[in-house]
Amino acid sequence: MEFMATCPKGFEQLLANELISLDCEQVRPLTGQVSFSGTLACAYRVCLWSRLASRITLILARVNAADANQLYESISALPWEEHVSTTATVAINAHGMNDELRNTQFTALRTKDAISDRMLAKKAIRLTTNPANPDLRITLRLRNTSALVGIDLSGNPLFRRGYEMGKSARQPIAPLRPDYAAALLAQAGWFRACRHANPTLLSVYTGAGTILAEAAAQALDLAPGLLRNTWGFEGWLGHEATTWARLQAEAKARAQKGASSALTLIGADDRHGWESAARQTMRAAGIPYEPQLVSSTAVTKAAAQLDSSAICVCDLSFFSADELPVEARALSVARGVVAALPDATSLSAVDSTNTLDAALDITATEHIDILLGQDKASIRSYDVTQRAQKLPLVTYGDNKQVAVLMEASSQFAARLSKMYKLRKKWAKREYISCYRIYDADLPDYAAAIDVYEGLPRHRAGVLQAPERWAVVAEYAAPKTVDPTLAHERLLDMLTLTPLICGIDPTHVYVKTRMHSKGGSQYANTEQKDNQRRHGHLIDENGLTLEVNFEDYLDTGLFLDHRDTRALLRELAKKVPEHGYFCNLFAYTGSATCYAADGGARNTTTVDMSKTYLDWAQRNMRRNGFTEDTHKFVQADVLQWIDAERHSAHRYDLIFCDPPTFSNSSRMRKRGWEVQRDHVELLISLSRMLSKTGICVFSCNLRNFKPDTEALTKFGVELEDITDKTIPEDFARNSKIHHCYIVRRAPRAKDAPHTSKPTKAPRALKGPRPNPQSSGKKPYPKRPDSSSDSKRRFSR
Repeated sequence: MEFMATCPKGFEQLLANELISLDCEQVRPLTGQVSFSGTLACAYRVCLWSRLASRITLILARVNAADANQLYESISALPWEEHVSTTATVAINAHGMNDELRNTQFTALRTKDAISDRMLAKKAIRLTTNPANPDLRITLRLRNTSALVGIDLSGNPLFRRGYEMGKSARQPIAPLRPDYAAALLAQAGWFRACRHANPTLLSVYTGAGTILAEAAAQALDLAPGLLRNTWGFEGWLGHEATTWARLQAEAKARAQKGASSALTLIGADDRHGWESAARQTMRAAGIPYEPQLVSSTAVTKAAAQLDSSAICVCDLSFFSADELPVEARALSVARGVVAALPDATSLSAVDSTNTLDAALDITATEHIDILLGQDKASIRSYDVTQRAQKLPLVTYGDNKQVAVLMEASSQFAARLSKMYKLRKKWAKREYISCYRIYDADLPDYAAAIDVYEGLPRHRAGVLQAPERWAVVAEYAAPKTVDPTLAHERLLDMLTLTPLICGIDPTHVYVKTRMHSKGGSQYANTEQKDNQRRHGHLIDENGLTLEVNFEDYLDTGLFLDHRDTRALLRELAKKVPEHGYFCNLFAYTGSATCYAADGGARNTTTVDMSKTYLDWAQRNMRRNGFTEDTHKFVQADVLQWIDAERHSAHRYDLIFCDPPTFSNSSRMRKRGWEVQRDHVELLISLSRMLSKTGICVFSCNLRNFKPDTEALTKFGVELEDITDKTIPEDFARNSKIHHCYIVRRAPRAKDAPHTSKPTKAPRALKGPRPNPQSSGKKPYPKRPDSSSDSKRRFSR
């Protein structure tokens, strides 16, 4: 008989070797499948013992299938009454296309019609289909003008062993599919190792334990198909039950004999819940063996104690290319293991980002290109004798060591350790939960690192320790710096930061800040609404605020404005009972929360982004500020200011933190630059103030210089309070922002009432927005007769 075994792309040669070991004949690797021949017992043996095949198909015929009619005639000519029971349900699996048959569903339907008409003519029964759970699966593979027709002997895919748990709340680690684990072991030579006494395997990043389960099953001579309850051939009329029972009995006897075999399995990982997941997988697989499970910090010592006949495999398929903190940690662990392995140790790894060769500084001797879902990956084998003689190591904490890519990273580790210890004590003393611990202290390691601590949570009636996160904002290296060198430095920073700060690597987020002139104050706001996620909750000075580490360049809270927000709360206490506060370029509304907490009952929060206004409203609601007197206005802030300064509304306190630059098409036709346009903005803000009102103006342009002469000319007083608003954790960089108090200059006492004030330039060009759009009452008409009113509006 002729058979076809399908497999994932890249597994063909490994599967061919396996089929040869199972006594199959005429084995021929193809693309995504391997053909072989033998008796039906041979096919049953492959179903029971193959660890790499996905499905086994008995080929019935190759038929002509140039078009639908020819396919129908060819299929109906086959003796289906010899294969399909009169009571069986069937499903047709069609694959491939040609010029005439371009839809696999139509091809499957046409095939089903041919078989059904044949059965009706020969057995006088109408065929029943059941695509989900049929008694018999019929496979058709179309190529050019011919088709291969066969019976699926496996039923469900063979990689469904019966012990898989899948990712869930109880098991948060997504398991590696069993056939991929078997392929990694086959590439590493585990099959050969199992022929010797006491085979030893070290599995780095073993995850949910699939690799350990597959390795133990092979070493203990346990057939992977013994746990399955149903097979595709059981609904086939040609099934030989006696032959199948004999093969099952043989497999059970081998399993009983192999249960006493000696082996050593060591698993290592650092992901949450991996130990329990690995043990649960081993129990579900029916394997009477308890592996040694060690942490990623102890795996280097375990690797050094292996003998030269051991096999080492590493699964780096659990992260994607954009998860740099996890990648950095995993590559560091892999480097440490490789450095400790004995020279003759066999090493293979699954690499999902194509960075392993560079990280290990070894070129793979062999590699197999595979697909993990839709993503390209590879299974790579290495000769550990080619490794570097000396591996850079960094000491941290209590004399712990970790492998890094660069020797100079020891300086970064020392600096970060010192600053983290100092900042942590200071933050605890000041009751601060979110603070900066590093800000490009070393020029080569140009990044800002912030630590965030969430709110304590109750789970099952128990108060849990608050979650902690780190945000590493890398300053993009100039073009003169080697990109590879810059990337290695970043990986080292991402390796060391979670270790020194005691933070899970999955809670470390990377941002890249470009040294460019344009751009808005905030980033990544063009994301689709259905992709946005609500963030985490933190406490700052008694207020609950939301931060988001994943979707935007900024987290939603500028830590350098911590003292500025506290100042706003104190100033809000002096606002009259019926006074007004205005937050311009409001971002996520944290300043509004502080002002409301200080007693401001009437607030107006203005921003151009609906996303950030919704965020601001959530922040206000979480702190109990739900009154209708708190307004949120979506508008071009500059145009809104232009309209508001000419209205009757006056504010007792204003906070304005504009972007440094903006090229947004929605913010003025000529764009915005704070240095160029600040005079016009501050004049307009001063006109929005009440007689005793003040405005807190901030900007983050490092070399900002206010034009005090022009501002004085138009009656604007400016007081520099920058030094009072720089928090201690930002004291090293005093230019992180500039902050000023803006007031209206008092009129001279001898100025006649009839004098016409100097006319200020039109502050903000462009049409005034319709006041109805902001939810406010229409602007009152400017009076014509009252000189006092004329002066007020002119001012």
